[in-house]
Amino acid sequence: MKTFITTIVLVIVLLLPTPLVLANSIDKTTMAQTGVLTEKKAINLALENNPNLAQMQARYEAMQAIPSQVSSLPDPMLTLGALNFPTDTFDRNQEGMTQLQIGFSQSLPFPGKLNLKEEVAEFEAKAAYYDVAEMRLLLASNISNKWWQIFYLDRAIETVDKNQELLRQFIEVAKTKYTTGKGLQQDVLLSQLELSKLIDKKIQIVALRDNQIIRLNILMDIAPRTKVTLPVKMAVISKTILPEQKLFQLAKNSRPLLQKHKQLLFAAKSKLDLAERDYYPDFNVGVTYGDRTGDNPPFVGGERADLFSIKFGIKVPLYAGTKQSQKVKQRVKEQFKSKYAYRDEINQVQADIASSLTDFNRSQQQLSLFKTGILPQARQTVQSMLAGYQVSEVDFLNLVRSQVTLFNYELQYWQSFSQSNQALARLQASIGKEFIYE
Repeated sequence: MKTFITTIVLVIVLLLPTPLVLANSIDKTTMAQTGVLTEKKAINLALENNPNLAQMQARYEAMQAIPSQVSSLPDPMLTLGALNFPTDTFDRNQEGMTQLQIGFSQSLPFPGKLNLKEEVAEFEAKAAYYDVAEMRLLLASNISNKWWQIFYLDRAIETVDKNQELLRQFIEVAKTKYTTGKGLQQDVLLSQLELSKLIDKKIQIVALRDNQIIRLNILMDIAPRTKVTLPVKMAVISKTILPEQKLFQLAKNSRPLLQKHKQLLFAAKSKLDLAERDYYPDFNVGVTYGDRTGDNPPFVGGERADLFSIKFGIKVPLYAGTKQSQKVKQRVKEQFKSKYAYRDEINQVQADIASSLTDFNRSQQQLSLFKTGILPQARQTVQSMLAGYQVSEVDFLNLVRSQVTLFNYELQYWQSFSQSNQALARLQASIGKEFIYE
């Protein structure tokens, strides 16, 4: 019997999919559900799966195919014709100029035009590349912002739960004093009211967390309702950030958005050069071969010779005043537009760096103040108030107020903790580099 059961188990194991098949069948949602979702893991999932980033990457790859197209000569023209056939007989031998003709012609742009077209396409393709790089930065920053917001909400839920337990202890103390005739019923009712407020607060925070998770999951291209578990503890940032001016210099060399506008500036200059080159004519070269049959007149004698022709054409810029000149003016204005756009982006990047650095420094200072001053003092106040209330030396309302104050300070601490990391993510995105420390 034991041997039979062992055989059945082996058969079932052999019929199961191989580990490789099982691994391939795991979808992105399952990947996100396994283990703790760290900030780095969330960013990597988004960079791998986000459809908006994928479509921008596809656009860049498509634009890479343009330079070779615009730098190639126009397709040549092959012509076939039947010339000078007499309409009374359509006999090839009747007329000397009757012929079957084959021709070949090629348009030749003025020297330098194709190279300029290729330059424009290459600069625009590079700009599209920096668009992708910029999108990666912004996506990573957005993911970090959502991740740290969820981290804060997790800590807020923990804080609410802890304060609910404390209020329940207050309720028991108030009930005990009331039943022994040393307290007031309003103290019990007040503590129960504050507990109800905390329950309502938790409902709001949980709903807000769910909404943030939905947005985070969409950015990672997984099912919106996929459960997400974040780490419980994160280290406080202790590194020193580079000075603002050095950060701005890093951004000028590293920020993809600025590099994109540089490429667009180069493209605008090449477009202007191309517009000026349009004052010069394009050319067309063609050859034809005519096949004839029949004999020459008696005084010439012999068979009719085939005919060969060569043609050379020049495109005359006859309407330069309303065409080429206007195009040059257009390209000049477009070049100015690109210059102003680049300057505007530089100013915006500088403002973003200053703003993010200010937010980071403010959050760090608040963290230090809450950790070393406000929170310890608020906790001591609550303990002192509770001890005083138990011996009827402190009013219950003041005890509740001190606990509510502590609760708000604890929320502000975790909010500052989250905001400092969000500001750091924005700062890194503004610069275009992750390493911004001294």
